[in-house]
Amino acid sequence: MTDPETELTPLDTVGVGPWAGPWPEDPRYDPELLEHGDRRNVVDRYRYWTVDAIVADLDTRRHPFHVAIENWRHDLNIGTVVRTANAFLAEAVHVVGRKRWNRRGAMVTDRYQHVRHHADVAGLAAWAQEAGLPILAIDNLPGAEPIETAALPHACVLLFGQEGSGLSAEARDAADGVLSIAQFGSTRSINAGVAAGIAMHAWIRLHALSSSG
Repeated sequence: MTDPETELTPLDTVGVGPWAGPWPEDPRYDPELLEHGDRRNVVDRYRYWTVDAIVADLDTRRHPFHVAIENWRHDLNIGTVVRTANAFLAEAVHVVGRKRWNRRGAMVTDRYQHVRHHADVAGLAAWAQEAGLPILAIDNLPGAEPIETAALPHACVLLFGQEGSGLSAEARDAADGVLSIAQFGSTRSINAGVAAGIAMHAWIRLHALSSSG
């Protein structure tokens, strides 16, 4: 079995080789990685660290937005959503509907990103209400507020529909608001994974990169 985390480029150009010199005594370091090298797709600060140590460190600084995506027909975009959520350090990804999804697109980032499951939209809505988080659906629906000018809440859930059919009626009813992404071509919609990335980056620009965030 191969590991997608080490398949991005040839092994001799990814990561680092075996640790040179005396091994560190820090428990965050993985003895096997120290001995054989670390070829994983992780940033340099996490070289040679165990997965648990990386997750624990990420947990100290995750952003307070969540991402949810409906999965009624085994949406292949979920792996992309998880990978992007890891890149932008989302608190968690919520899969609504079918629990199983194709993890290959996540490129092993699901090891570091919290992924939760809800059987239906009602379950997600109940969880969000208990957590005190508004649900903002992302879809180009009549009356939707442009995400480019919207004041995204600091803590929230960004909800995306199934590829093709978009948000379900239940998702639209559960949402506290609907945001649209500006489009200028002939297509009526964009890929769900792409839309999720755009929405997450809108949150990042407003809260993580601003002086007031």
